Amino acid sequence: MTRTLVVRLDSAGDVLLAGPAVRAVAASSTHVALLCGPQGAAAAELLPGVDRTVVWEAPWVGFDPPPLAAEDVRAVVARLARQRFDHAVVLTSFHQSPLPTALLLRLAGVGAVAADCEDYPGSLLDLRHRRAPGRHEAEAALDLALAAGFPLPPHDDGRLRVLPPPDLRHLTGPDPYVVVHPGAAVPARAAGPAVLAAAVRALTASGRRVVVTGGPAEQELTAEVAGAHALDLGGRTDLRALSAVLAGADAVVAGNTGPAHLAAAVGTPVVSLFAPVVPFERWRPFGVPHLLLGRQDAPCAASRARVCPVEGHPCLDTLTGDQIAAAVDRLTSGAAPGPGGQFPPARPSTGKPSTRKPSTRKVSS
Repeated sequence: MTRTLVVRLDSAGDVLLAGPAVRAVAASSTHVALLCGPQGAAAAELLPGVDRTVVWEAPWVGFDPPPLAAEDVRAVVARLARQRFDHAVVLTSFHQSPLPTALLLRLAGVGAVAADCEDYPGSLLDLRHRRAPGRHEAEAALDLALAAGFPLPPHDDGRLRVLPPPDLRHLTGPDPYVVVHPGAAVPARAAGPAVLAAAVRALTASGRRVVVTGGPAEQELTAEVAGAHALDLGGRTDLRALSAVLAGADAVVAGNTGPAHLAAAVGTPVVSLFAPVVPFERWRPFGVPHLLLGRQDAPCAASRARVCPVEGHPCLDTLTGDQIAAAVDRLTSGAAPGPGGQFPPARPSTGKPSTRKPSTRKVSS
């Protein structure tokens, strides 16, 4: 009996990107637990292969981490020790260190600990793996799982995946529609509401029905973006319900945020409004057709800034509604994407009504 712990302590989007690696671990384990933070817990519950979710807010992860408290550390170490894990695979982003987590796992008596690590790990890691340059986050996680002895089964294509979503056509109305998701947890990664409202108007003018999505704290934003032209579902969906809304869409317009990865997990193409504060090659929508919009040569490139450091947010707020509508047209045209699922840049929209037929795309989750 092999009990394995997978660790991904970041946001919902990060947990979704860990999904293929989780399935690889599950194929060679009798029990898989996922240790995640509060922001990733809902995503963890959607991943195939996870038998148990352990939620803990680490003081070295997140945008507003809690203070280090000895009693909290002792409690999570005891909780992990009781589950007697044989192996642990610690997944981190390319700029993070796995060593604080590895220390906890050693204290909890985990048998063998594997992680990508640039720093000298001493005795904290049994496998110190080196990430290949330029790998997507999902691919890097799979590489680590394989090196730790957990290959992906031959029948698994390695794409993102979640448990089958519910039927929410009573909420969205009938197909076809396009989803516009204007929000992002990191402000620098979101286009301004005026840009997205213009996109909604342009999409509607081209004959498309638009659904705007967002969390409970984003209802003012979604109302502004939807206006009188779109169905506003702001605050009306949890992550599982959102997966259903995204699964029914012809395409999703979103920034570099969790719902873009959720769209990929349900097989829906993504128009990615991508701020270059982090590399597109590592965080692009994975395994689905996608089209990149946004100035990748903007001065904020590679800064990892949370708030845009450049006046006017030029990487995204220079986009027009017609450009975004044209990208949706290109993405849903039936043309084959290029390598990695990416389409070439879209031409400006003509603004003429769409003559496309309703989508018949089937989604497997």
